[in-house]
Amino acid sequence: MLQVITDLIMVGRISAFAVAAVGLGLQSLTFVFAILTLLHVGTSALLSRFVGAGRMNRASTGLSTLLRFAFFLSMPMMLLWYVLASNVYVWFGTVQEVIILGEDYVQMLTWMLPFVFVKLVFVTAFNASGDTKTPMYVKIGSIFLNVFLNYLFIFGHFGFPEMGVEGAALGTVIVNILETLVYLWLYVKGKMFYMAKWHYSKTLLTRALKVGIPASFERMLTFSSFMLFTVIIAHYGTEVLAGYQIGLRVEGLAFMPGIGFTIAAMALMGQGLGAKKPEQSKEDVLLVLKYTVGFMFFLSFFMIFVPEKIVWLFTDDAQTIEEASLYLRIVGVSQIPLAFNFVLSGALRGAGDTKRTLRINLISLWFVRILPAFALSWYFESIFLVYIAMISDTFVKAIWLWRTFQKGEWMKIKI
Repeated sequence: MLQVITDLIMVGRISAFAVAAVGLGLQSLTFVFAILTLLHVGTSALLSRFVGAGRMNRASTGLSTLLRFAFFLSMPMMLLWYVLASNVYVWFGTVQEVIILGEDYVQMLTWMLPFVFVKLVFVTAFNASGDTKTPMYVKIGSIFLNVFLNYLFIFGHFGFPEMGVEGAALGTVIVNILETLVYLWLYVKGKMFYMAKWHYSKTLLTRALKVGIPASFERMLTFSSFMLFTVIIAHYGTEVLAGYQIGLRVEGLAFMPGIGFTIAAMALMGQGLGAKKPEQSKEDVLLVLKYTVGFMFFLSFFMIFVPEKIVWLFTDDAQTIEEASLYLRIVGVSQIPLAFNFVLSGALRGAGDTKRTLRINLISLWFVRILPAFALSWYFESIFLVYIAMISDTFVKAIWLWRTFQKGEWMKIKI
C-alpha cells in the first residue's frame, strides 16, 4: 500500500488529472487481482493445514504445484488485460486528459503481471508457515527502490527522460520483477520453510482451487461493484474522482492492520484445523479480532478529525483536498465494523468456508451498497448520501459475518 501511495504522492505534484489517471488505473487492475485471490486463498488454506499437521513434504509439493499454476495462469491474463487496458478510461467517461495519461500507465503495468502472480504465491506460502517478517523485509527494500525509480522516471533526473505517470508505472514494473527474483533465490537456496521442488500434483491443485475459486469469484464481484461505484463518483467531476482515489489510498493505510491481522487469522485458522484443534482456532481468531479493532479504532480518529493534513501530502489542489477529506470523515466512522469484516472473512476463508463468504458479500454489496447508491445519486445528486450507502454495507456485513462465525459450521469443512 505504501508503494502505491508513493506513486500517488509523486504524480500528485503533476496535476489532478495525473492523480485520477493513476488511481483509476490501479483500481481497474483489481479485476486481475481478483484472480490473484484464487491463488492467495487457495494457497493459504491448503499450505497452512499441512503446516499445522506437520506434513512438510506435502506442503512443499503444494507450493511447487501452485507456483507453476500461477505462472501459466498469468499468461492469458496478461494478454487479455493489455488488449482491454486502453478502453478502461473511456468506459468510465473520464475527460480526455485522464484518458491519455491513463492508457499508457495501465499498459505499462501489464508487463508486471507474471511476476506478481508468482510473487503472491511465495508471499502467501511464507505467511501460511507463520513467517511474515521475510516478506516485510523484502517489501521495505522495494519501497525505497520504488521511490528512487519514481524520482528518476517521473521527473527525469540524472539524465533519464521525464515520463510522468508512465514513469511511475515503469518503476513499479521493475520493482515487482526484482522482488520476484529475490523470492526465487530464497526458494532455490533453501532459505524458506519449504523444500525446493519441481513436482506437480493435480490432486493438490484441485483441492486449492476448490477453496480458491469461490473466493476469487467473490472478489471479482466485489471489485465489479467497486468499479460501478466509481462510475457514480466519476459523474461528479474530476476533483471528486481524484479526491475519492486519494481517500481510498489513505483509507488503505488504515486497512493495513486489518489486512495484516486477516493474514494472521487465515494462517492460525488453517494451522489449528490442520492440527485438529478447532476450538484453539476460534480462540486465536477472537484474539486477532480484538487487536484489529483496537488498531483501526485508533486510526479512525485521524481520518475523522484531521483528514486535511493527511490528504495534503498527495495534492495541493484545494477542491481535491476538500473532496478527499469528506470521504475520509465518513469512512472513519466505519472502521470498527470494517475490522470485523477483515478478520472474520479471512478466518472463514482460512477454514475453507469460501462459499458462505461469497454469498454474504454478494448480497450485501449489491443490495445495501450499489443499488441504494445509484438510487440516492439519481434522486438527490448528493455525494454525501452515496458515501453513506457505502458504509452501511460495512455495518451489515460485520453483523452477518459475526453471526456466521459464532455458529461454528466452519469447523466441519474439509479441504
